[in-house]
Amino acid sequence: VQLQASGGGLVQAGTSLRLSCAASGGTFNTYTMAWFRQTPGKEREFVAAIRSSGGNTFYSDSVAGRFTISRDNAKTRVYLQMNSLQPEDTAVYFCAAGRPILSALRASNMYYYWGQGTQVTVSS
Repeated sequence: VQLQASGGGLVQAGTSLRLSCAASGGTFNTYTMAWFRQTPGKEREFVAAIRSSGGNTFYSDSVAGRFTISRDNAKTRVYLQMNSLQPEDTAVYFCAAGRPILSALRASNMYYYWGQGTQVTVSS
């Protein structure tokens, strides 16, 4: 599976941004899709995940209520709608595909495929 993330940019605090991740080359609708983010010197951090059917979503505490993950299996895309962005949301955002069990879906090593990352910078 090849993943291509897009939609990052430079925005002001309090505004919104939508990231998109296009998948190709695999059975998209069998994978749990997730977004992670990373800042220099830190480990990759779980942001959100959505199960293959789209019926179950999961969020980190830091983004719950502000971010929404969704997917379109027909278009083989996953999205991350980010609202009320804050400077601490600044990071490179990665989309990932895997088949983690429920208790491990926040672990980056449970995902097999990764996109190249898209930079999100939130200015105050």
